[in-house]
Amino acid sequence: MSNNRFCEELTALLPRLRRFARGLTHDAADADDLCQQTVERALKSRQQWQEGTRLDAWVYRIMRNQWIDEVRARTRRSQTFAHEDEGETVGMAGDRDTENLVELGNIGRALARLPEEQREAVVLVLVEGFSYKEAAEIIGVPQGTLTSRLGRGREALMRELGETA
Repeated sequence: MSNNRFCEELTALLPRLRRFARGLTHDAADADDLCQQTVERALKSRQQWQEGTRLDAWVYRIMRNQWIDEVRARTRRSQTFAHEDEGETVGMAGDRDTENLVELGNIGRALARLPEEQREAVVLVLVEGFSYKEAAEIIGVPQGTLTSRLGRGREALMRELGETA
């Protein structure tokens, strides 16, 4: 794949990468920083990507590893970050009706309360549409582990949202 084609496909992934970054970080500014760092690392490591494999899965793995590194660094520096105010949603058009905004806010808050491992599984499979196998590869766990995390995450979301299984 040519460098131009690679850059075009990477650019096309940006909206999805921002959404995943927001799910990992819970903070718009941190999500933007994570996206920038991920794209920079993907461009620098372009030769490591194997043509014929999914570019999106490769870049998601870079982002996840970048975030893990950042969390570890913050812990070492004994810094904390404040979570966004409740009710803020991602990527909403201004013309959506109020009920949809409220429901998305409820879902976002419920998703934010999930443990990180469940949240990752839910975002990759239910939001981003990756297969179980692909999501497991991105996270670096066996498919059965991902399935368990996803199941627990779904159940917790349904409880949070007041729905019955």
